[in-house]
Amino acid sequence: MSQSTQPVVSTGQQVANLQRRGRASSFEGNKTRLAWMLLTPTLILIVLVALYPLIQTIYQSFTDARLASGEKPNWVGLQNYQDLLHDTLFYNSVWVTLRFTLITVVFEFILGLGIALVINSNFKGRGLVRTAMLVPWAIPTVVAAQMWKWMYNDTYGPINDFLVRQVHVLDTPIAFIAQPRTAMWAVAAVDIWKTTPFVALLLLAGLQVIPGEVYEASTIDGASAWQAFLKITLPLLRPAILVTLIFRTLDALRVFDVMYVMFGARPDTQTMAIYNQQNLVAFSDLGYGSAISVAIFLIIGIFVIAYVTFLKVEEN
Repeated sequence: MSQSTQPVVSTGQQVANLQRRGRASSFEGNKTRLAWMLLTPTLILIVLVALYPLIQTIYQSFTDARLASGEKPNWVGLQNYQDLLHDTLFYNSVWVTLRFTLITVVFEFILGLGIALVINSNFKGRGLVRTAMLVPWAIPTVVAAQMWKWMYNDTYGPINDFLVRQVHVLDTPIAFIAQPRTAMWAVAAVDIWKTTPFVALLLLAGLQVIPGEVYEASTIDGASAWQAFLKITLPLLRPAILVTLIFRTLDALRVFDVMYVMFGARPDTQTMAIYNQQNLVAFSDLGYGSAISVAIFLIIGIFVIAYVTFLKVEEN
């Protein structure tokens, strides 16, 4: 009796399993369709706002188009890119931008990580400190740059007054913005002061996702605070670090406002964005300016690919 009923039970179980799999597959298919339905409007908007201008810029880089010109642009092929390869001002703007990016991103990441670790701990008044931390970041960049430009002034600026008359570190005031050897560090300090809170906020969000039980287990195993930071915090914080570095590097490579407010279009402090603006707007050279835009796009893409490659983030 038992031998004759065993195949029937097994077959019933197989049918039930197939039905469950079918329902699960149908449910997953519905989720996928719903996801695409929700994403489609956003993807269309991205194509209209980002992809179309990018394609148009690439096309214009092969022409001699002029800004606000009624003449039909002519196809010049790779002439704009050949001129760009021999443009010493462009190379100088790339060097200025890379220096600014390296200085600001490194200092902002180190300071932001330290601030995030401190604020992530439990102490009295933590909410007030978090709010006050965001004040520099909330100030518009143009306002902050102009404020620091006045503070750096060698005649009436409070920084020189403090260093010369209060603590007597300097004998005479220094024109921090005018002198090439101090100009880059002066503007980098402004960006670090303003953007470090944003970096700390991103890293703090990553720290709060890490389960506290992991640290409790490491304490039981006898791990020190430094070992827990190296073996637990940094590996689990890698996704947040990746997002933070990409965001800040993209912003630094495209920097325009703080540099333009403090220096204008000075050749020794001219970033890629400022040099591009000069060619597009001041010189009305739309074709050559588009070639510069494409070059900036490729440089930024190289940094993004490098970050994603070296900071590999596993989904699990």
